[in-house]
Amino acid sequence: MGAAPTQRRNLLALPFAAAVALVTARASAAAAPGASAPAADSAASRARPVREVALLAGGCFWTVQAVFDRVDGVLATTTGYAGGSVRNPTYEQVLGGRSGHVEAVLIEFDVRRVSYTQLLDIYWRNIDPTRENQQFCDIGRQYNAVIFALGESQRAAAEASKTALERSKPFTARIRTPIVAGGEFFPAEEEHQRYFDQSPERYAQYVRGCGRERRLRELWGR
Repeated sequence: MGAAPTQRRNLLALPFAAAVALVTARASAAAAPGASAPAADSAASRARPVREVALLAGGCFWTVQAVFDRVDGVLATTTGYAGGSVRNPTYEQVLGGRSGHVEAVLIEFDVRRVSYTQLLDIYWRNIDPTRENQQFCDIGRQYNAVIFALGESQRAAAEASKTALERSKPFTARIRTPIVAGGEFFPAEEEHQRYFDQSPERYAQYVRGCGRERRLRELWGR
C-alpha cells in the first residue's frame, strides 16, 4: 500500500491544498492516452487507481491512521495537523494547544475501489461524534473530531452522510462533529507515522487504557 517513495515525499512536503492538486494532476495524467502501444496503455489506464484525497480528524491520529490504513482502496495515509494558524507546527505545539491545530489524517484513496461516502461511514463508527474537544481519554481542542471537506462535492457528501446518521444513529445524543472547508495540512513527525507498526506494544497499551473500544461498543453496539 502507498505511493512510490519519491512521489510520496513530494506529496508530504506540500500543504494540503497543494497536495490535493498534485494528486488530481497525477490522476489526470494517468487517464490520458499514451502515444505508443495504445492497447496496452488503455489496459494499464483501466488498472491505474483514480486518486482522491480526504482529510479527517477523529482524536488521536495514531488510531485514525490504524483504522484507515487497513481499508481496501486506501492507497496511503499520513498523520498530521490541520485547522490551525501556525505554519509547520510541532507535535509539542499542537499537544499544548498553542497552534490551534487538530490531529488529522490525510487519506489518499482510489475512488474505483472505495468512495468518499464509504470512508465517512467508516469514520463515524470509529469516533465518538457526541463529544466536542474530546475523543475518549484525550481532552482538548487538538483532539476534536472534524471533517475537512475538499470542495463542494465532498461538503455535500459529508452533509448528506451526517444527516443520514442523525436519522439512523443508535444513540440519543446529538452529533457535534463539524464539517469545515479543508485548509493547510502539515505532516506530523516521522515517529508519529504508523505508530501502530513502530511501537505496537505501546500503541496497544494506549488503546486499552484510553477506553476507546469500550466507548465505541456503547455507541455503536459493536
